[in-house]
Parts: sequence; structure tokens; C-alpha cells
Amino acid sequence: MGLGWRSAMQAALYGSDGFFVRASEGPSDHFRTSVHASPLFAGAIARLVVSVDEALGRPATFDLVDVGAGRGELITALLAALPAELAGRVRATAVEIAPRPAGLNAAVGWRRDVPERITGLLVATEWLDNVPLDVLETDGDGRLRTVLVDPATGAETLGAEADPADRLWADRWWPGKGRIEVGRTRDTAWAKAVGSIERGAALCVDYGHLKAERPIFGTLAGFRQGRQVPPVPDGGCDVTAHVAMDAVAAAAGVPHRMVRQREALRALGVDGARPSLETARTDPAGYLRALSAAGAAAELTDPAGLGGHWWLWHGVGLGDHGTMLW
Repeated sequence: MGLGWRSAMQAALYGSDGFFVRASEGPSDHFRTSVHASPLFAGAIARLVVSVDEALGRPATFDLVDVGAGRGELITALLAALPAELAGRVRATAVEIAPRPAGLNAAVGWRRDVPERITGLLVATEWLDNVPLDVLETDGDGRLRTVLVDPATGAETLGAEADPADRLWADRWWPGKGRIEVGRTRDTAWAKAVGSIERGAALCVDYGHLKAERPIFGTLAGFRQGRQVPPVPDGGCDVTAHVAMDAVAAAAGVPHRMVRQREALRALGVDGARPSLETARTDPAGYLRALSAAGAAAELTDPAGLGGHWWLWHGVGLGDHGTMLW
């Protein structure tokens, strides 16, 4: 007898010896995100932090919250990239189920849940794709049924008819037949995160899709040691599914703006342009540094890769800056 995918993912990713909980290894050992690809990403987010701080009138305490913080790579880089005066006012918090990493900057708080009251910026980079979700499939009679999975092998069978709430979500956000990854859990998680912001903004960076382009066969996948593998929920690999971004955006209930990472990073000065050859003649070392940065920027903005990720931005209590992105 199998488990529903939500229960199987919960155990495999966040159980006592789950993929994201083990202290012996981190997510970066298995897959590459924008955070790991280049410090240019953290530099761009740091510029957003400065913009939000200015929109808030430079509060005495600026909350900087990183949800799904991994081993604290992003928030550590952000603290290093911020102007000293602002860094001195920042209350940095990493939200992660895994234990606090040894050697993490003492200025970074570490907790398992999002703080209840935030004045500042909340960032969630490739968090929602790992929030467990149920999967439905249309049977031969046209009924939506829950997909069950064997945690040891990944073999699937069809279970009972879909829960009414799941069917309602599917009717609104993923209409049609085939395989449906029900995003209700992601909607709830993001709405709760955005709801914690009293004044400031929330930024979700993730891979996903919109209603007009839902994949008929779904997106569930596994990753282990840098390679895509079958999504077997045995705790030995990451199990992930793309995010229904429009559903998540609507669930927050506040104004939003959503663009691809390529557009967002270019607006923040990360464009991947190669340095001029003249620089190679006048400043060879500077040319090599600029060439390396251009290569990293190209990876971050590649529309077929990281550049195709979505940036979902919500402003809360910022007045005219409510849908500001940069």
C-alpha cells in the first residue's frame, strides 16, 4: 500500500533522517541554485534590501529573513554585501528545518518557522518547490484520483478519488485531464509567509509555470549529486516539483509583480555583457575578472536555465512602492 505524494515527500525530505535534515550534507551537494552559482545573485538581492530599507524610511531594525536557508549561504553573503550602516541595523534570520550549521555567522538567527512580525524583506529562494504536495491523475473513467507512491521504489498506483478541496483547486488552477500537482500546500505556505510582513516586501524566486502552460505529465523530479534521477521518496535524493506561480501569487492576497529572473537581474545590473577587448590590453587582470563575472551573469540569466526562474514580489505597507521590484 503506497502513500500519497504529500506524505511521502514530507517524510523523505523533512523526516528524522530526511534529505534536508541530515547534518552530514547540504542541498548544495546535490543541486545548484542561483545562490550557489555566483555571488552576483546575492549582490542583486542586496540592492533590493537597500531599496526596501529606503522605502521604509530606514527603520531602526530591518528584518532580513531567508526562508529555506539551506546552510545559510545566501543570508551570509547578503550581510557581507550590505553597506555597513544598514548591516548594523539588520536583524538576520535564517528559516530552516536542518540544524544550525557549525561556524555560521553569530549575527544570523536560526529557527524552524517564519517570524510572526517582519519589518523588512523576506526572501524565499527555491523553497516552495520543496513544499510537499499531493498529485492527482485522471483514470480511465475520467475521475480524478490520488496518486499513491511506494517510498522504497517510487512505483505509483491510483488510490481513492481526489479530496474535494483538491478538486476545487484543480478546477481553478489546473483544469483539464492528465496529471495534476496540487499546489494548495504551497499557496498556504506562501500566504502565511507574506502575512507575517507588517511593512516591507516578500520575494519568492523559484521555477514554476502559469495556468496557460501547465505540463500535462507534471514536473515531479529527483536530484542527487548534481544529476536528475527518478523521484523516489526514500530520503536519498531531493524530490521537487515546479510551482504553480499564479496560484501562489493570488493566495497572498496583496498586490504583486512577477517577472522572469533574466529580466529582474538585468534591471539590477546583472546582464552578462562581455568586457571590451580594449580592457584586455589596458588591464589584463581586470579583464579576466570581468570575463569571469560575465560568465557567471550569463548562467544566472540564461532563459533556458536559472534565468527562466520566476521572481514573485509582494510589497506590504509601502505605499507607492507596493509593487516595486528595484
